[in-house]
Amino acid sequence: MARFNEVKATFWGDGRHGVQPPLTEAAVHETEVQLGVRLPSSFLELLRCRNGGQVAARWDAFPTDVPTSWSEDHVPFDMMMGIGRHDDRLSLSDTPYLVEEWGLPSPIVLLSGDGHCWIALDYRVCGRQGEPSVTWFDADGNSELALAADFRAFVEGLTAAEIFDADGQDGDPPAPQVAVPAPKEE
Repeated sequence: MARFNEVKATFWGDGRHGVQPPLTEAAVHETEVQLGVRLPSSFLELLRCRNGGQVAARWDAFPTDVPTSWSEDHVPFDMMMGIGRHDDRLSLSDTPYLVEEWGLPSPIVLLSGDGHCWIALDYRVCGRQGEPSVTWFDADGNSELALAADFRAFVEGLTAAEIFDADGQDGDPPAPQVAVPAPKEE
């Protein structure tokens, strides 16, 4: 599919924050065994280019049709966890601990998040060996929103957060607009 390949070619941003060592088949196998799931091939394709880290600004948001605790019309996706362990950076291997810590449903595999909100591969419907959907989880609000039927469709739906944030208030609700009455003429 041309769209996935277009995004894949420019998916990763600058910087080394969150980047794990280069992906190996042994690391993939070990992580799949630890998590008890089969990771999507399209997800592994991106990790073979670079094993986690900052997502390019061109692809750092996913549009939504309904408001979330983050925004009226999108959720952030500025980082994606990789596979492995380097400098105590979060990785997919931390999913079991984080799911328990934040009271999230299972089985899921966390891709990105800050504790309060997460984007995850969701295996609840497809089973641990199936093709997971991608879901937004709001741990504080105890809510969730299905984003895409699978990881490839999720990647193909990514866009730049800047198109949503004309006022630069990403993650904060817009300031209320208060009408000030005009002074009365006497």
